[in-house]
Amino acid sequence: MEAAPLHARLARGPAGGQAFWLRAADGLRLRAGLWRAGEGERGTVLLFPGRTEYIEKYGPAAAELAARGYATLTIDWRGQGLAERMLADPLPGHVLDFADYQKDVTALLDLAEAQALPRPWHLLAHSMGGAIGLRAILNGLPVASVAFSAPMWGIAIPAWKRPVARVVTTLACALGRSAAYAPENGPVPYVQDAPFADNMLTGEAEMYAFQQQHLAEVPALALAGPTMLWLKLALAECRALVARPAPALPALASLGSHERIVDAAAIRARIARWPGATLLEIAGGEHEVMMETAPRRAAFFNAAAELFDASR
Repeated sequence: MEAAPLHARLARGPAGGQAFWLRAADGLRLRAGLWRAGEGERGTVLLFPGRTEYIEKYGPAAAELAARGYATLTIDWRGQGLAERMLADPLPGHVLDFADYQKDVTALLDLAEAQALPRPWHLLAHSMGGAIGLRAILNGLPVASVAFSAPMWGIAIPAWKRPVARVVTTLACALGRSAAYAPENGPVPYVQDAPFADNMLTGEAEMYAFQQQHLAEVPALALAGPTMLWLKLALAECRALVARPAPALPALASLGSHERIVDAAAIRARIARWPGATLLEIAGGEHEVMMETAPRRAAFFNAAAELFDASR
């Protein structure tokens, strides 16, 4: 595999981190990041990020997992991070087909095999990565267990607006506006636009500044609001996943009590009908539990490691 850049100082991950260029089946160039846990590794965590995210953001998460004995392999999905962007303008969050993310999953698995990463493998999936991850599991992803962080099994849109969103995005795409920003979104990345006070991502000022520093020093990592097509496809994927039964896999999902980005009711409903799954409610937590205050982060990583350990 060809080496790719990794901004290790910004990432704050375990020593010796590596990045690789990958090629999806349709030829798009992706980037993967790998951190090992050292001697006595207990397995590997495949970490599926959310929309707008990138490898370096998960350096601290990889450090948490390494401290618990797990290697971490993660990815820049198509259209974000340093992966190939889908539009001439690099800022809109765009994808041509939600199923295309599964091509990225396949490329990541090929890298895991090539690196002979220790098994068992486990999945840790955040936000949009939770939708991609659930679909991958239903497609046979070879993992022993899965921990979700605020999975995108629905988007936090008021019930009365959901039919409107479906109509508006469908019409926009039909009229050639598929690459336009979705309503209430624009060309400035959230962490560069929203002040820390009352932000929807984290209650930890240092972790918010951590993300802002990344985009200030490496502007190529930035991604702004989603496009009409992305929103149309994401809503359709959420509806399709609701109709599928729970997979036979040990599972954990975390949900912050202040969640405002994904649909909390959809998460509770899915976990309620997933035999043996556990819902970890994080008091005071926002959307990104892995970027939260130290006690909230510890609660999540301890619960995830307990699940992974039990599924060896």
